[in-house]
Amino acid sequence: MRGLTPGLATAAPLLAMLPAVYQEDPFTERFIAGFDDVLAPIMSTLDCIVDYLDPALAPEDFLDWLAGWVGIELDDGWPVERRRAVVGTAVEMYRMRGTVAGLRANLEVLTGGTAEIADSGGTAWSHDPEAPLPGDAYPRLAVRVRVADPAAAPRDLVENVVAAAKPAHVVHRVEVAS
Repeated sequence: MRGLTPGLATAAPLLAMLPAVYQEDPFTERFIAGFDDVLAPIMSTLDCIVDYLDPALAPEDFLDWLAGWVGIELDDGWPVERRRAVVGTAVEMYRMRGTVAGLRANLEVLTGGTAEIADSGGTAWSHDPEAPLPGDAYPRLAVRVRVADPAAAPRDLVENVVAAAKPAHVVHRVEVAS
């Protein structure tokens, strides 16, 4: 797409870089102009490379490539704003991975809604061997995602995200509501 921009001029014409004797030759001028036409999109892309690496500014067709850099897969059905948000927060989400806060933030970015997570606190220990153990002895996770349109945040997407984020032995329940 970027290579097919008609009339895109180069910022640094090659003819101006040649010795004066070649700049005056009409054949050389036409010949070098062909290289300028081919190299203009490449030079334009290189001039803007910082913007290409920013998920908020990158062209839409470049987002999938950026997502591959951070190890995530984007759904083509998502709006472009959500796709940009997912790529933009991916590294931060990896830092919080495995925590309730990380799961909540991940679900909120993916669905565009709010997530409520109830964790049973299935780990327990005490200094006093006679004291009752805190939390619940059976680890459970209850997740409720509230979105404006439940069809926009499919239950299977939420289910897969929760299943990937929690330990394998923890049972979970997922609800998507408006």
